[in-house]
Amino acid sequence: MEPILEVAALSKSFPVKGLWGKAKGEVSAVKEVSFALKEQGTLGIVGESGCGKSTLARLILRLIEPDLGEVRFRGQNIVGLKENEMRKIRQNMQMVFQNPYSSLNPKMTILDNVAFNLWVNGASKQEARKQAHSYLDAVGLPKSYAGRYPHSLSGGQRQRVAIARALIVEPDILIADEAVSALDKSVQAQVLNLFQDLKKQFSLSLLFISHDLNVVEYMSDEVMVMYLGTVVEKGPADRLYSNPYHPYTQALLNSAPSMEVGVTTLNKHTPIAGELPSPLHPPSGCRFRTRCKFAEERCTHNVPRTTEVGQGHQVACLLYETGHEARVVS
Repeated sequence: MEPILEVAALSKSFPVKGLWGKAKGEVSAVKEVSFALKEQGTLGIVGESGCGKSTLARLILRLIEPDLGEVRFRGQNIVGLKENEMRKIRQNMQMVFQNPYSSLNPKMTILDNVAFNLWVNGASKQEARKQAHSYLDAVGLPKSYAGRYPHSLSGGQRQRVAIARALIVEPDILIADEAVSALDKSVQAQVLNLFQDLKKQFSLSLLFISHDLNVVEYMSDEVMVMYLGTVVEKGPADRLYSNPYHPYTQALLNSAPSMEVGVTTLNKHTPIAGELPSPLHPPSGCRFRTRCKFAEERCTHNVPRTTEVGQGHQVACLLYETGHEARVVS
């Protein structure tokens, strides 16, 4: 089966200006990112804050224009499409943002917030509101909530409204950008289960972005790990979590709290050290080398290539290009 979404060598840099508007340099936010999302699959994208996850999501929807690369939806490269053509594509690729309150219109009722997506696409208010009721029901909000306003809802309820608004245009792909990170843990679990149920009910493909590795593991079929705008590892979720190859993935997993009682971390790898380098001046060669205990002289000068380390499992690390494996010891 062909992937529903393919991203190839996508790159984006932002100019940085100093005092008096003088050019100071540029931030390499996303650099040569490639991946494929399977039909009705879930790809989790994980990494520290500032690694380029949210920028990547906006590039896919062309809310930000890429510098280089391709974004193919059902085989069609959508980079370069005119805005009126892109609006039709965005109906098939909807995003749920981190802060539902900022993405909802505070002056509109919950029902009209959901129906609005249909109004702007030509549906009558009567028909849009009728459909909005059914989608509010699908996300678990009773009819009594339809006339309320966003400020009267809890964070979890607002996120359900945001999900209903995205679903009402019947998209093929739902992009969740840190969609549960602002919620309490108990509410997170409810919304995550809702995502899983809706995926089956509406035959959705999910792009799930989060810095929470437990959340990504629960939601994803495949996982992609990003560091300073680049992809360092990707593969099936079960393989990546049970046998991470890249030193960054290993350290990132170790930094995450375990969900098991009495266990403090997910595994026994050495936790990540040092500060995240400035994206304005990323390290030469391997971008992770300044925090990697396995860094060698060649890591300063050579950019790692993507290497196959298992079925569907890829890593970008010089240690694997020569057949040596990076294994962190306690």
